[in-house]
Amino acid sequence: MLTVTELEAKLAEPSAQLVADLASLEGDILVLGVGGKMGPSLARLAANAVREGGGGNRIIGVSRFSNQEARRELEEAGVQTISCDLLNDGELQQLPEAPNVIYMAGNKFGTTGREYFTWAMNSYLPGRVAEKYKQSRMVVFSSGNVYPFSPVGSGGVNESVAPEPVGEYAQSCLGRERVFEYFSHQNGTPMAIYRLNYAIDMRYGVLHELARSIHEDRPIHLAMGHANIIWQGDANEMALRSLLHCSSPPEIINITGPETMSIRWAAQELAARMGKEVTFTGTESETALLNNASKSHQLFGYPKVSLLQMLDWTAAWVQSGGESWNKPTHFQERKGKF
Repeated sequence: MLTVTELEAKLAEPSAQLVADLASLEGDILVLGVGGKMGPSLARLAANAVREGGGGNRIIGVSRFSNQEARRELEEAGVQTISCDLLNDGELQQLPEAPNVIYMAGNKFGTTGREYFTWAMNSYLPGRVAEKYKQSRMVVFSSGNVYPFSPVGSGGVNESVAPEPVGEYAQSCLGRERVFEYFSHQNGTPMAIYRLNYAIDMRYGVLHELARSIHEDRPIHLAMGHANIIWQGDANEMALRSLLHCSSPPEIINITGPETMSIRWAAQELAARMGKEVTFTGTESETALLNNASKSHQLFGYPKVSLLQMLDWTAAWVQSGGESWNKPTHFQERKGKF
């Protein structure tokens, strides 16, 4: 895959399991915050799965849609779109009802200096949405950032580990979860809390950042020496399939790949594929932000795209001058400042 068209087509390929799961799901699927990094491909994936399964479920994507080209592309893919500022309560209340809601709205980058906006998006808005859609089942996107750091040899933290968020972004993510959890208890709304880190495609993500640094002869920082990643198409599929695993109180599901990936190893693998030298600065810490997603693998199977495949694709993409979104994950951050 060397073009955006090929990449988008790959991201929107549904598996047989997704087709079957969505065929068993009654009613429309509403995606709130569809305009982010993962939203457009998730909506297209859902539309393709419903079409392939012969269902009549509408996929409805809601965003401010500052990018009208992205909105047009979604409409062409069979996704109905609605422009809405979710923080405007009048606009929120005008949204259609839907029995299935994927909640992707939130704010991370630029938190420092605009903490008030991050808390409004991540912790206030969820209460308004939970009240509006109390009759729906909901998959709520969250983050592995709510967890404490764990030893790199521990296999990561599973859903039984109590949150210990570092920094205001992670704290506001836990706030989002707790607010949704409150309304799930209050109204009996079935929910799944979807704790993700880190999704990638070739235009952004941990591997893209490593490959860009190598391509531009910049050193790789090793303070956060290990990470988890998952192909965005697999992460989107698991989010949609999570609609069948909602409960009250909410089901918590960690989402990522099965490996604890060494940043040093990944950088060396990328450099070898790119025919480049790689240099490092700093040393690996004994702990990292690591997510154990064994539960999701039991529910949905292992991700379809392997780590080595992601390395192959990313190296070829960056080396060929492929598009970059220039949206760093800041996975190296150890003090929670985003």
